[in-house]
Amino acid sequence: MKKILIFITLFICSGIYAQIKLPRLISDGMVLQRNIPLKIWGWASPNEKIEINFNQKKFKTTAAKDGNWIVTLPSQKAGGPYEMTLSASNTIVLKNILIGDVWLCSGQSNMELPMERVKGKYKEVIAKIDNNNIRQFLVPDQYEFAKENRDFLSGEWLSANPENILKFSAVAYFFADEIYQKYKIPIGLINSALGGSPAESWISVEAVKKFPEYDVEYQKFKDGTLGAQIEASDKKINSTWYSTINNEDEGLKNKWSNPDLEDSDWKNMNIPGYWADNELGNVNGVVWFRKEFAVSNLKESNAKLILGRIVDADSVYVNGHFVGTTSYMYPPRIYPFDAKFLKEGKNEIAIRVINNSGRGGFVEDKPYELILGNEVIDLKGSWKYKLGVKMLPLPPQTFIRWKPVGLYNAMIAPLKNYAIKGVLWYQGESSTKKPQEYSALMETLITNWRAEWKQGAFPFLYVQLTNFMAPKTEPGESNWAALRQQQKNTLGVPNTGMAVTIDIGEWNDIHPLNKYDVGKRLSLLARKMVYGEKNLVASGPLFKSMVQKGNALVLSFTDIGTGLMAKDNKPLKAFEIAGEDGKFVWANAIIEGDKIIVSNATVLNPTRVRYAWADNPDQANLYNKENLPASPFEAKLN
Repeated sequence: MKKILIFITLFICSGIYAQIKLPRLISDGMVLQRNIPLKIWGWASPNEKIEINFNQKKFKTTAAKDGNWIVTLPSQKAGGPYEMTLSASNTIVLKNILIGDVWLCSGQSNMELPMERVKGKYKEVIAKIDNNNIRQFLVPDQYEFAKENRDFLSGEWLSANPENILKFSAVAYFFADEIYQKYKIPIGLINSALGGSPAESWISVEAVKKFPEYDVEYQKFKDGTLGAQIEASDKKINSTWYSTINNEDEGLKNKWSNPDLEDSDWKNMNIPGYWADNELGNVNGVVWFRKEFAVSNLKESNAKLILGRIVDADSVYVNGHFVGTTSYMYPPRIYPFDAKFLKEGKNEIAIRVINNSGRGGFVEDKPYELILGNEVIDLKGSWKYKLGVKMLPLPPQTFIRWKPVGLYNAMIAPLKNYAIKGVLWYQGESSTKKPQEYSALMETLITNWRAEWKQGAFPFLYVQLTNFMAPKTEPGESNWAALRQQQKNTLGVPNTGMAVTIDIGEWNDIHPLNKYDVGKRLSLLARKMVYGEKNLVASGPLFKSMVQKGNALVLSFTDIGTGLMAKDNKPLKAFEIAGEDGKFVWANAIIEGDKIIVSNATVLNPTRVRYAWADNPDQANLYNKENLPASPFEAKLN
């Protein structure tokens, strides 16, 4: 009996391991890179014979002793759709394969940000999207320290159609659409990005050794023990904090969402704004808000609340009916609901706001309104508020997934066999704490990825940080400006391009909605550097050099196109100069031909210059005549 059981067990196991298995990337609907040898790989039982039939040709291999196998197909021209048949003891047929250009899209949240988040801004554009020749593979958010993963837990190739488009990276889609409309070549997007991630989380074990501080940190987390302990502790702290507010919140106990609640003793506060600036002061916990508004005509069946952004979390009620919630501060609050919850005349909206640290409230300079058909009811102005429960701030969470190497192992390593055209990169916000090292990190990352892909110096196109936070009226230091300079320095790495976005951000939102212009500016770089449009002006002016002339500095630029200009024909702004003391003052700046002359009568011997050197240099207005903005910069005479 034992022998029979052993035989059956071996037979079953043999059957399992004899089945060839493919990585999730190699699947129906995939886009393969044109004009380059293509690797098709997977796993099988040791010595399993595998045959691939593709485009009327057959290719054979045998799995190695460890079950790994790989077949290299000759380069293919753009086209499709094709089928691919893989045969061993089982047969797999892959359908709807296209040959085109594949772009790896990586970085943090502004690359990850999906079309879902910008659907309000691009409603008409999104409604028309239906292009089977643009496809995305969304890499799941994972991290791994112990080893390089061989595959992903999930993922599939999806076409840009009404069913799928809201899942696409907005920046990546707009880039792909620009390229496709120009060249009619299928475009594959591999979306491997994670919000909040610093650059060091995207480089390999070997590469991180160049940065001892990050290598030491990686060593702490590589066996998983410390990470598991921290995550368990954080989970317990979070659970306790939120269960406490839910148990002790007077607003929940006494149903402050009730439209008939007696609230005459509540305080008043103008929205948008922060309660730290009001009588309540800088407290954390739960604060409830209520406002009465009138509806005169109830012919519509659908309504929509737009509540800007709220710090940190909110739950919203209209006339006592729950209509929506958001659990963290960044997404726009857009809550469609059935207009049957409304009534003609007096209505009541109640908002429960949870703030776990910092300043809680309603982000300024955002829309706060109720839309009912063509009627827009403004909700800004005086609201009543009351504290539901006061709490100590929630201790900050340790984001293990952002630690060095973790994202490389889980979200990049499984891609290395998959041929690509190049990389689109949008990251840097999380690296502004230590901007001085960023150029070295990026040079390491680019070199690391190119070495692992073994495709030579493929194009690496990236987005410079946009403008963000409140503008300032006087020259000063800025980590965001310092990081933009580091990004500009990264252009010293061969075959790189930088899209300048200093003019399309939002002062009050780290996730600006204008993703079309970001994608378009990346596409201009690609058209020139990758697709051969050598005469195309693809960048705004980039500082090149300067000389001193009396008490002025004469600045030279590359990428001036058909000429330099000040936006809207206004005087040039945002230039600063300093002498050897390093004390910067605003400079007078004028365009003379292809040069810019900067000076200030109080600086007799200028040696330093800055342009757009601020978190949000809202006055920066140097462009070329192709309407592309100049990059911020800092320079000193040699």
